[in-house]
Amino acid sequence: MDFAEAREITQQLRHKIGRVVIGQDGVVEGLLVTLLSGGHALLEGPPGTAKTMLARAFAGCLGLGFKRVQFTPDLMPGDLIGTNLYNFQTNAFTLTQGPIFTDFLLADEINRTPPKTQAALLQAMQERTVTLDGHSYTLSDGFLVVATQNPIEHEGTYPLPEAQLDRFLLKIDVPFPEREDELTLVRLHGHRSAMPELSDFDLSPVADLEKLRQLRQLVQGVTLSDEMVAYVVDLIRATRSHPSILHGASPRAANMLATAARALATLRGREFAIPDDVKELFLPALHHRIVLAPSAEVEGQTADSVLKLVLDAVAAPR
Repeated sequence: MDFAEAREITQQLRHKIGRVVIGQDGVVEGLLVTLLSGGHALLEGPPGTAKTMLARAFAGCLGLGFKRVQFTPDLMPGDLIGTNLYNFQTNAFTLTQGPIFTDFLLADEINRTPPKTQAALLQAMQERTVTLDGHSYTLSDGFLVVATQNPIEHEGTYPLPEAQLDRFLLKIDVPFPEREDELTLVRLHGHRSAMPELSDFDLSPVADLEKLRQLRQLVQGVTLSDEMVAYVVDLIRATRSHPSILHGASPRAANMLATAARALATLRGREFAIPDDVKELFLPALHHRIVLAPSAEVEGQTADSVLKLVLDAVAAPR
């Protein structure tokens, strides 16, 4: 696969998803970066901004196995991973696989389930492996988690721990659409109150697991010069010494930011990453990985405002 074919596939994905979800081009691009990087994405936005529909449409355009889990307060780890059941015919335990055994997992309203169940995703997201009763089971190498959460409602929710947030490549904010996009949205979907069926939009897959492997291999070959590597590392290290940040980003964040920059360069049809790729991804890749100092919160600073200060303070390579 070459960069021209990769661009054609990603353009088809944009076009097909755009027929269903109107006015979320930036979110779609973030999901494409996540897909090509082999990472996971957390979609955060107010109710009614089509987070679930966007994830379903994205999965519908990929020839991958798809499972959706509605995270609720009574969801248990076994409901996600599966359980070993005793088979009286064979006198042995057999694994009944849970929905985590798939390629594309939609974790809907992930912050509505207790930490015990959230933690069931930790090993799967990092190692693409799950352990049950002392046995390890390998997941698909195309395993991808897209989680959604609502930032407005806090009653009955459980904030994601830092260890889990750090495993998401990007935290993508899903905004309200612009007026023209909302007009188009109402013209398209305004005759029904329920979520539309994907079958109405002919979302035939434009890529399968083998194509995905080739795309990711192409991303790995994108050039990241020594100056660019130093720029990524210096940005991450700057988050650890900034006075407004209590806990900075981890080395994992540096690796993920470098991979995401390579993926964005691929989407733009380039064989090399540039500083603008890193700058564009710095906020969505970092604002869920830092913890602000109490003094910064008292002053009304946000993760994004502090990260912009860090970005301005670190010189980019020319």
